[in-house]
Amino acid sequence: MGAEQLLPETDIANGKPFEDEAPVILGLQPAALVDHVARVDWSLLNQIPGDPGGSIPVAYDELECILNEVKTHIVSTPEDTSPVKTIAGGSVANTIRGLASGFGVTCGIIGAYGDDEQGHLFVSNMSSREVNLSRLRIKKGPTAQCVCLVDELGNRTMRPFLSSAVKIQADELTRDDFKGSKWLILRYAVLNLEVIRAAIRIAKQEQVLISLDLASFEMVRDFRAPLLQLLKSGDIDLCFANEDEATELLRGEVDCSPEAAIDFLAKYCRWAVVTLGSNGSIAKHGNEVVQVPAIGEAKAVDATGAGDLFASGFLYGLVKGLSLEECCRIGSCSGGCVIRSLGGEVTPDNWQWMYKQMQIQGLPLPILDA
Repeated sequence: MGAEQLLPETDIANGKPFEDEAPVILGLQPAALVDHVARVDWSLLNQIPGDPGGSIPVAYDELECILNEVKTHIVSTPEDTSPVKTIAGGSVANTIRGLASGFGVTCGIIGAYGDDEQGHLFVSNMSSREVNLSRLRIKKGPTAQCVCLVDELGNRTMRPFLSSAVKIQADELTRDDFKGSKWLILRYAVLNLEVIRAAIRIAKQEQVLISLDLASFEMVRDFRAPLLQLLKSGDIDLCFANEDEATELLRGEVDCSPEAAIDFLAKYCRWAVVTLGSNGSIAKHGNEVVQVPAIGEAKAVDATGAGDLFASGFLYGLVKGLSLEECCRIGSCSGGCVIRSLGGEVTPDNWQWMYKQMQIQGLPLPILDA
């Protein structure tokens, strides 16, 4: 993939050195990704490849074609400052950024970005949110991109371009990448299986706990066998699935309910969580099972990042040693705050909304640096 280098151990946005201490939570996102988020009408979703509501990879020319079509299908609102919002994206990046900027947890990201406009946008956005980028490599080649199409009901359809984008390879990972951290966040992706397996192997050597997100119902449906292999390895400590992913995981079984999915996942993972959209979440740890309602009554403007930010809140609760129910409640607060605006990044006003909800619930507020 061309020459590469590690970013210096500094906060690129302001030149300040990062702490010597390893980040508490690391995220592996092999390819840095930039999201192009737009509100569009239903007709566009019927013109693009794949089912509405999911996430399947597209070629670069398909990505360009969709971006061009977006211009004629925009549904704008008075709150939109721009018809298309372009930000650092990717499920892992969303979770890590939320933990760092909203919860004050020290976080870093492992991956690679291209030496192009999109790559530098990713770096600028993540570093300005206090994410440690010292494990992020720069390579020659394009940075991954994703079109996120949001319909009138706030549901999102994702079409990522990943095939020729630069990414970190399995043989580039070292024990130093993971040393001293407590958690590693992963997202299931068949194209990244080799690097995912390598990361798990090395992380386990460093006593790092593993969190896995099931990514999308298409990914579970189409590549169920290698996913089951990962789960049954016993190396996954925490697994997040949404209701559609949970259903696909149990396809063919008599009972495909969220409760059945939780029991299935808990056979292999110490913590299992299934998010249920407006119906909240259900989680299991050992013999304890909790079901927690969604928090807040705001209509979803955009569901992009809801599961990612739920994970931010849940993991914050875990590192603070909170109960399973408290972890879910905080996840409901953080998942509920990101859907109040367009894109997978929480706005300052919506962080304040979340803190207020946490206060109402009697949950411990994060201590943030001034």
